[in-house]
Amino acid sequence: MARTLLSILCLLVGLVCFPSTECWEAPWFCHGIECPVYTVVQQYEGFEERSYEVSHWITTDVASTSNSDLTDGFWKLYYFNQGQNSENKEIAMTRPVVVSVKEADGMGEQQVSISVFQSDVDIPEPNDNTIRKTVILGGTVYVRSFSGVASDEDALENVQQLRMDLRAAGKVFVENRFDAAGYDAPWDLINRHNEVWVRAP
Repeated sequence: MARTLLSILCLLVGLVCFPSTECWEAPWFCHGIECPVYTVVQQYEGFEERSYEVSHWITTDVASTSNSDLTDGFWKLYYFNQGQNSENKEIAMTRPVVVSVKEADGMGEQQVSISVFQSDVDIPEPNDNTIRKTVILGGTVYVRSFSGVASDEDALENVQQLRMDLRAAGKVFVENRFDAAGYDAPWDLINRHNEVWVRAP
C-alpha cells in the first residue's frame, strides 16, 4: 500500500439536505461539502459506531494501493465529475474519497477500488466502462478517526487498532475488508481528518 494512500484520497459545518431525509447537520470535517448521511449510534473509547443511510458512489477498480494506481483511479473519477460522462454534465466534488480494500486470503489476491460519493442519485452514465455506479446499502459502520498527514503505516495501524477495539467490545464485523476515507486537500496541513472504516455484517 502506498505511503500516500490518504493523501491521494484527499485529492478529491453546514446543513446538507437530501431528498430522502430531513436536513442533516454535517460534521465539521466535511467542510461544508456534501457527505454521506449518518447517525452516531454510540461513541466508544477509540471508535465510533455509525448508522449510515443508503448512499450512491462512482467506483473504479485499481490494481493495487500503489501511488500510481490510486492516482490513476482518482483521476478517472475526477474527470467523470468534470463532465466526461454521457451527458457532458459537471458534478460537484463531494467528500470523502474512499479506498476500499478486500485483503488477500488463501483463495485469492487483494482487491482494491476507489470511490467518490455522489449526493445526486440521478447521475449520468460513465463514458469509461471501467467506472461503475455503486449503491452502498445503509448499515452499521465502525469508524476510527485520526489526524495529521497520514501515511500508509498510519492507516494500517489504525485499522489494526480498530479491529482490536471492536473485538474487545464484543462487536461482530467483516474481518477481511476495510475502507480508508480522506476528507482534506493535500495542501491543508492543519485540522486534518482521516478515517478508517470497518463494516458490520
